[in-house]
Amino acid sequence: MKTNLGPVNALYPSLTTIVGAVVEGRPNFLAVAHVGIMNHGTPQYLSFGINKAHYTNRAIHEHRQFSVNIPGEDLVVQTDYVGLVSGRNTDKSKVFELFAGELEFAPLIVACPVCMECRLYQVVDFPSHDVFIGEIVATHADPAVLDEAGRIDNARVRPLLFDMASASYWSLGRPLARAWDAGKAMKRAGEKE
Repeated sequence: MKTNLGPVNALYPSLTTIVGAVVEGRPNFLAVAHVGIMNHGTPQYLSFGINKAHYTNRAIHEHRQFSVNIPGEDLVVQTDYVGLVSGRNTDKSKVFELFAGELEFAPLIVACPVCMECRLYQVVDFPSHDVFIGEIVATHADPAVLDEAGRIDNARVRPLLFDMASASYWSLGRPLARAWDAGKAMKRAGEKE
């Protein structure tokens, strides 16, 4: 028997990101853990929801560009900080060393092992939140987090995870099994029945 918790979102922990945009001529950053993968095709799209009261929203609407930076565990203090203070009152442009990619209004963070530049595709208007859907234009990865085949190795990234219920940041554990492989024996057994 399970306990009914009511309409509680139990999808946490989720990946913590730092969304970057240019507001009033300067880079601004916001910690965001409500992110989603929209597809695996080409082009690729991602989504994230931000409360409409946030300063960053205006810049994304205006320039139609933004960055999604994935901080490692070593950036927990800076990540939490950019989520605590508003760009309306605090200049967050100096918190990180930045680099430029292909998009003018998508500031990228050098210390983040993985950074994505996105062009705004669509905004879904919820009563309290804007859900931004962006097309990934380019992904930049530190060579130190790539495996021998040139793919991003999550163990090397050491991404921050966020859990709303405990209001805590978590770290990634070890891999448990290979996807599209762990269930093959069960599949074969079912095919024999």
